[in-house]
Amino acid sequence: MNDKQKKPQKLKARLPRGFVDRTAGDIRAVNEMTAKIREVYEHYGFDPLETPLFEYTDALGKFLPDSDRPNEGVFSLQDDDEQWMSLRYDLTAPLARHVAENFNEIQLPYRTYRAGYVFRNEKPGPGRFRQFMQFDADTVGAPGVQADAEMCMMMADTLEALGIKRGDYVIRVNNRKVLDGVLEAIGLGGDDKAGQRLNVLRAIDKLDKFGPEGVALLLGPGRKDESGDFTKGAGLDKEQIDKVLFFVGIKDYAESAARLAELVAGTSKGGEGVDELNFIGALVTSAGYGPDRIKIDPSVVRGLEYYTGPVYEAELTFDVTNEKGEKVVFGAVGGGGRYDGLVSRFMGQPVPATGFSIGVSRLMTALKNLGKLGASEIIEPVLVTVMDGDVAAMGRYQRMTQELRAAGIRAEMFQGNWKKFGNQLKYADRRGCPVAIIQGGDERATSVVQIKDLIEGKRLSGEIEDNASWREARVAQETAPEADLVAKVKEILAAQAEDRKRAADAQ
Repeated sequence: MNDKQKKPQKLKARLPRGFVDRTAGDIRAVNEMTAKIREVYEHYGFDPLETPLFEYTDALGKFLPDSDRPNEGVFSLQDDDEQWMSLRYDLTAPLARHVAENFNEIQLPYRTYRAGYVFRNEKPGPGRFRQFMQFDADTVGAPGVQADAEMCMMMADTLEALGIKRGDYVIRVNNRKVLDGVLEAIGLGGDDKAGQRLNVLRAIDKLDKFGPEGVALLLGPGRKDESGDFTKGAGLDKEQIDKVLFFVGIKDYAESAARLAELVAGTSKGGEGVDELNFIGALVTSAGYGPDRIKIDPSVVRGLEYYTGPVYEAELTFDVTNEKGEKVVFGAVGGGGRYDGLVSRFMGQPVPATGFSIGVSRLMTALKNLGKLGASEIIEPVLVTVMDGDVAAMGRYQRMTQELRAAGIRAEMFQGNWKKFGNQLKYADRRGCPVAIIQGGDERATSVVQIKDLIEGKRLSGEIEDNASWREARVAQETAPEADLVAKVKEILAAQAEDRKRAADAQ
């Protein structure tokens, strides 16, 4: 038997499925985007709120704990008091809990926005992650649909603030009450038809995926997919199916409004929903938001199980190229609606609420496609090189670095092995540093520094072939008094910025 101690195995570095590391470029792009969104929300009078990543599982609504681990859709753990907690699934349920818990202190209507990560315990796939960021805005305690109209206007203003021009987006608005009226009109009203209504809602939700023909099958006998799997239908007859498809197929609301009102006439909610849609349309039009920006569109079916009134969706209408090289419309980047029942779960009394959520990652992808994000490039730091390691020399290098920082210039003193000076310049090159500061013993003795324009130096080394060209070019390295360090570096950075501007204008 070999008593020799086994060498411990090296731990394998691996990222959990459905999660991603975020690089500096991605983080800066998100910060740039969310700062613009936040500015619009603040102008509308909304205030920030932050809730924890964890909530008690029963507060999340659809994920109620049972005798087993409540892990369908959420990541959960049991606290030491045996209560189940889960990572938040969205930002709305935590808001509802916060409002209910602080109801006596909150001033209604309560207008708030929140940005943060949410978590889905679902199978990951291409573009489908288990952790992603949302940016929400909500108004709690405002029963009138003017609050919904304002949300739609704020969503339009947000997209324009991000650089998406009119014609490249539309905010589409529908109303859950109108669909309830349609379902009641075709004989699906009442508590005994709740299950069938749910099947109809789920079928309608597949409109984008399967088209009217596929939805007709799901509303009727059922649908078999390419693999042979069969999904049982809602069991409607042809007349019922035609009325549902008419409603979700309306493209021009003005042309179809009279027929729609006739269809839902006499139902308990349908007429109310049509009136609300007309009211929202009148409000946004009066405020200067025409149908090119905010459009009444009954084909919007997002979250109809969840919402209780108006629903709205922000859609980007420009074409992008997908993975297969095909031109496709970019589609939705956010949406929301009225959810009057969510806060009421905690309160035992009606608490109206409306709000919308922006999918940050998806919107960021859209802005990158348009060239609207990351255009303001980040300048890498000026590198103060290290020629000597004694305390006095290091003190001078650190002082130079701090002087540059104090002047608003990104700067770093080289922190690696300083004894191989060539490695410092290689580091600066790989990092993309614009300028290097060099001071050896000779320079220190006369209180001067060498300032090396690394961008110009790289260009000269690749383009200049004769002495005449060299003399005409901008100086790539110069000697300057220590006292002029900041001014000279600013001068070089300004010249580099002008070069970049000229290059951009020439494209």
